[in-house]
Amino acid sequence: MERKDMKAEEALRFYKEAYQREKRRGSALSEKLAEAERQKEETQSRLMRIKSSLPWRLSKPLRVLTHKLIRTKERLGYYGSLKGIARKLNAKMIEKQARVQHGTASFPELEEAARQRLHKFDKEVKFSILMPLYNTPEKFLRQAIESVMDQTYENWELCLADGSDEEHAYVEQVCREYMEKDKQYLRPSSSLYCRILYKKLPKNEGISGNTNACLAMSSGNYIALFDHDDVLHPCVLYEYMKAICEKGADYIYCDEATFKGNSTIDDMITLHFKPDYAPDNLRANNYICHFSAFARRLLDGTELFRTEFDGSQDHDMILRLTSRAKCVVHVPKLYYYWRSHAGSVASDINAKSYAIEAAKGAVAAHLTAQGYRNFEITSTKAFETIFQIKYEILGNPRVSIVIPNKDHLEDLQRCISSITERSTYDNYEIVVVENNSVTEEIFAYYRKIQENPMIRVITYEGDFNYSRINNMGVSQTTGEYVLLLNNDTQVITPDWIEELLMYAQRKDVGAVGAKLYYEDRTIQHAGVVLGLGAHRTAGHSHYRVAYQNLGYMGRLCYAQNVMAVTGACLMMKKSLFEQLGGLEEKLAVSLNDVDLCVRAWKAGYVNVFTPFAELYHYESVSRGSDGEGEKAERYDRESAFFRERWKELLEQGDPYYNPNFSLDRSDFALKISVKAEA
Repeated sequence: MERKDMKAEEALRFYKEAYQREKRRGSALSEKLAEAERQKEETQSRLMRIKSSLPWRLSKPLRVLTHKLIRTKERLGYYGSLKGIARKLNAKMIEKQARVQHGTASFPELEEAARQRLHKFDKEVKFSILMPLYNTPEKFLRQAIESVMDQTYENWELCLADGSDEEHAYVEQVCREYMEKDKQYLRPSSSLYCRILYKKLPKNEGISGNTNACLAMSSGNYIALFDHDDVLHPCVLYEYMKAICEKGADYIYCDEATFKGNSTIDDMITLHFKPDYAPDNLRANNYICHFSAFARRLLDGTELFRTEFDGSQDHDMILRLTSRAKCVVHVPKLYYYWRSHAGSVASDINAKSYAIEAAKGAVAAHLTAQGYRNFEITSTKAFETIFQIKYEILGNPRVSIVIPNKDHLEDLQRCISSITERSTYDNYEIVVVENNSVTEEIFAYYRKIQENPMIRVITYEGDFNYSRINNMGVSQTTGEYVLLLNNDTQVITPDWIEELLMYAQRKDVGAVGAKLYYEDRTIQHAGVVLGLGAHRTAGHSHYRVAYQNLGYMGRLCYAQNVMAVTGACLMMKKSLFEQLGGLEEKLAVSLNDVDLCVRAWKAGYVNVFTPFAELYHYESVSRGSDGEGEKAERYDRESAFFRERWKELLEQGDPYYNPNFSLDRSDFALKISVKAEA
């Protein structure tokens, strides 16, 4: 009985302490909200006095003009200068050349097409191309079927399930016409006989039902999904066969372009060059989309399309099958042409508004199947079907924020004040690693901040080595998670710790990084690309883009997988940081954060950039520029060390950055082939 009483008392004490913690937290948040409201009221009162004054009313024309100029500059961002405008015009010219390069000009010459047709692969694969039909315009239908018949890999079957109404009886006539043409093309004794299969459905079953009817007709060991009004590149199945035979791919997709409805594929509107398989990108939006082909065994007796997700049935299917796949392969070539016309999703998502809710449902079903609970899915400003996902934070783990510092009182004050005043997460500690400061003011500040029990200052003695300083700081922390933070940062979003922590808690995640801005609100960091920049080591994507910019295909608006994130704001499980050996101390100043992230990736983890944790980063204020003298020489040495260590990976290219993009620029400008330039 005494033992039970003791356990009951311990439990009661635990819950009382938990209650007090939550009460204190609630009280602190209430105080912050009250102070914010007070400041808001004062500001509004001052604004009213200013706006009612005579000088304000008289200066209205000048203000309107000034605001227009400011908005124009912000919209242009990095391109606001004359040099930048020239750079943007050059990018437009490159994009125009790229449209030619990736259109019909990329189709194989007769000799190459013949070589591909005669090529013998070491695996026997038959692609069943599923194309559900419903009132398809005749011109579009013919172009779609002919693009299949033009494939240089010939072991395919085209399964057509037709739900068209009586007014569109020509759909059946066209399909049967091509069935006869294909029979004439093939030798009667060929094993490929009857490659086009057609079935008239009793009624239209919708996109899911019609596609499932196509599947029931199929006999191939790989399934491919094709919309009835789109066009395939002649080499797409040949390239997919190479991926299957050389890499063991069981799920394959390629890059794609949107083109105008009644024109040729060369009249492209957008070109979508995709990353390799990235699960966080896929949860946030269906970036894979077309042209998916996969091993039949991945269905494992389940439905291909589920009718409850009509409108986003492909997103549901892709999430399910890529989760089961052993080898998802991205063919980084523009091999699918998605027609944009009235009523198509390619033209306007609002043409099928139900697709938005269906997409949220598909992502929710996937997350639930993966074991996640109590998550939230909301649309972002980029697009209704590009989502922000909030994962549940499990427990209330301690986060240890490690900040190296040498003098720079103003920077450190701004950084720590922004953490303590704006953060909504309360279970954290701040460990400042003092590194050879000389001013009395900074030591006085150290004494003051340590009156806060959540802040400690420890001393590092020795020459400056960013990696060694941070490694020492981490070794002195008490939290389950470490957050490396530069002293020249300033918190913007109050729930920044939660936004980082929700990813860092996941078993599959290595490092998590935030969206960082310069003081002028242009982007300093939005993920790191391996091989980018003059040194061909690593660089920041979307560098110097204006903060309102949505990014390439909306990438600045959703959490995504990247090869690396900056150590200026990087969260990781402390146990993983120690398991990886911390930051590489041979990289004393640069690239140590990228090196850590690459080692995490090589160990099987994914790294995540989230735009929903935002901070200012007054970069290089604390250590100056690396552009000249001894610092430049040191950077060259460390770059050479990094390139040698990751030579093979650098040659392969960053899997999250398409090889069709230039490594000379951070704005996702396309590379142009020598042939195209000529």
